Amino acid sequence: MVDIDAHHRINMYLPIPMKRDEDRFVKALAARRHHRFTPVVLVMLALIAIGGVYAAFATDSAQADTATNQDIDEGKKLFIANCATCHGINAEGTSTVPSLIGVGAAAVDFQVGTGRMPMQMTGPQAEVKPPQMNEEQTAQLAAYVASLGPGPAIPVDDAIDPELGDASNGAALFRTNCAMCHNAVGAGGALSEGKWAPDIRQTTPVHLYEAMQTGPQNMPVFNDATLTPEEKRDIIAFIDTQKEGSAGGISLGSLGPVSEGVWVWVVGMGLLIGAAVWIGAKSS
Repeated sequence: MVDIDAHHRINMYLPIPMKRDEDRFVKALAARRHHRFTPVVLVMLALIAIGGVYAAFATDSAQADTATNQDIDEGKKLFIANCATCHGINAEGTSTVPSLIGVGAAAVDFQVGTGRMPMQMTGPQAEVKPPQMNEEQTAQLAAYVASLGPGPAIPVDDAIDPELGDASNGAALFRTNCAMCHNAVGAGGALSEGKWAPDIRQTTPVHLYEAMQTGPQNMPVFNDATLTPEEKRDIIAFIDTQKEGSAGGISLGSLGPVSEGVWVWVVGMGLLIGAAVWIGAKSS
């Protein structure tokens, strides 16, 4: 701040030319301080600072993009040879086939890694089958599709490690978000219009995480606002505990109360009726 009183006191003892030079200097200094672009520059600097702080401290559950230009070029060749017939030469999709722009590497790794894509025939939904591409080709194809637009990346190892998850919390989350389709233990079940929820007990952790990220087939997308990365890992930990099978005797297909009810009515009631008929026949 310029001291006005001091400024006038000094001017009383300065020659006229020096006073004029000093006045021009003060006016120029004030003009610089009130330049019309000053607020814009300050806002831009603030946004850059906020973005830098967020990038430094934000947690990321996905792998850093390490794909090379060669991987993308090879992936494009694989896409044209195996996928472009349905999804379009530029992955733009059609009225019946979805666009792949913005689906990310995770969607490609899941669909191709589980053998669902490329499809062998049309149907209510893509079936799991042995993958047609090896891991290197799948990674190259995923790198090419990821280059078309931002989307979920393939998760890092820590994000999918069952040992780092809480299986008990995962069980509660699974019952709330997944059991209505996949059954209480992940054994799967029938849906409408010939569709089905697959048995996920033997699905790899990376594919489980990618399925929650991308929402394949009839499955909804569970983004990080719906299920945090830690909660996804807890669900993976719970499903991992189901791989050993039932610890309580016959699993009855792991279909819960449906198969248990059938067992009670068909087998249990059948035995009781049979016993009643036998007793009646013996007494007569």
